Amino acid sequence: MKVVIVDYGSQYTQLIARVIRELGYYSQVVQYDEPLDTDEVGAVIFSGGPESVYEENSPGLPEWFERYNGKVLGICYGMQLVVHALGGAVEQGKTAEYGRTELEIIKDDDIFSGIEKHLTVWMSHGDHVKKLPKTFKTIAKSKDGIIAAATDEKKFWLLQFHPEVRHTSYGREIIENFLSRVCKLVPNWSLEDFIKQKINELREHLSGKKVVAALSGGVDSSVACVLVHRAIGENLLNVFVDHGLLRKNEEEEVPRIFRQVLGLNLLKIDARKVFLEKLRGIVDPEKKRKIIGEQFIRVFEKEAKRYGATHLIQGTIYSDVIESAKSGKKTAAIKSHHNVGGLPQRMDLEIVEPLKNLFKDEVRIVGEMLGIPRSIIHRQPFPGPGLGVRIVGEITEEKLEILKEADDVFIQVLKETGWYEKTWQAFSVLLPVRSVGVRGDKRAYDYVLALRSVDSVEGMTADWSRLPHEILDLASRRILNRVKGIGRVVYDISSKPPATIEWE
Repeated sequence: MKVVIVDYGSQYTQLIARVIRELGYYSQVVQYDEPLDTDEVGAVIFSGGPESVYEENSPGLPEWFERYNGKVLGICYGMQLVVHALGGAVEQGKTAEYGRTELEIIKDDDIFSGIEKHLTVWMSHGDHVKKLPKTFKTIAKSKDGIIAAATDEKKFWLLQFHPEVRHTSYGREIIENFLSRVCKLVPNWSLEDFIKQKINELREHLSGKKVVAALSGGVDSSVACVLVHRAIGENLLNVFVDHGLLRKNEEEEVPRIFRQVLGLNLLKIDARKVFLEKLRGIVDPEKKRKIIGEQFIRVFEKEAKRYGATHLIQGTIYSDVIESAKSGKKTAAIKSHHNVGGLPQRMDLEIVEPLKNLFKDEVRIVGEMLGIPRSIIHRQPFPGPGLGVRIVGEITEEKLEILKEADDVFIQVLKETGWYEKTWQAFSVLLPVRSVGVRGDKRAYDYVLALRSVDSVEGMTADWSRLPHEILDLASRRILNRVKGIGRVVYDISSKPPATIEWE
């Protein structure tokens, strides 16, 4: 039996799915207006969302909901939706609740079994429940007296707060209580099951077909390629494109590892001139991403035609899908990803994305289970468009060489000092800004380089890394002394949100 999360546009929706998987239950995210067969559904969770239930055209209950007879957990908007649909009252509150809020459990219930009566939860709402439907009772209130949890003890359990975020005390326990005590489900799913199921699906879908894979050498594409290779073997041709936007020496290191260590069928394509020509004069980051995405596809289509392939494997993961607004009508678009939002309208290949429902940390675990070397699995994330989105403004050969050298120095400093694996992602960004300096008693006018390092788990949120000052000092001095063209080094201390991890 699976747990279905109905997405009403919350940026936290996939965190719900992720917590449920970690607890050992199979989860699936669907849109509120998406058809669903309810036969194998053991529990339903309504997510939060940005709308107000009393507004015209706000998202309503799914069409299939009348056929579903199981239990429901409503979170934030999901709570208000149930209340509104069953005859209760929801209104804009005089007092909003955002961030950490104190909550008191006022009545015993299975969903709060083993949990302290007073706890800290994460709220994010301006509307609140004024009146519950008949047969419902309040089981928890916030410090401001707002209804924080309610139930009819039969079908619905409603929470105004977000148990899926880390800021909520006992959040995982609350979700676990709902699944095990309320819904009587038994945890029986794991990433081992995912691997077996996915390999079987790939064999069935791709049997007898020739397939090409977009292999960048990053964690996501590497795991996707090895997974598909387990399913169809030599019928998979892994295409590695040297587009000139790779990190220093990657065009040599990646093919060597995948041919010699993993034994994959790999073809290397030198497309540096084509990519750089297409990008010449382009400064808008969305245009750059879309150009890189389309050029990738054109290269693959050409090689696929020679190979006789009909399908293209890509290492898309769920954070890519969310940020490209492909996960739902109500989810806000942040930026296009080359392997999601950057795809051209016309394509001659069918896209296969075996990892599109996994988070980065889950992808790493799957890679370890598949026997991929640690040096690959624990590489820090690298964007599909490569250094193309780490050069702010126009991309030139000169800027690429400067950035490659500077970024390599920064990463080597982190590795030497033991900080590389302590941070989730670290890199350099070349800014379209020149700064006056002094070199050899002469005036210099060189580029400004920004260093960026963040800590995260799934990439949906991130905080800037508190690197020791001596590490930043060492990296800055080495870059300024060794890399011609850099005259000033700065450190980015922005978190996500409101910033994104990448600058473009």
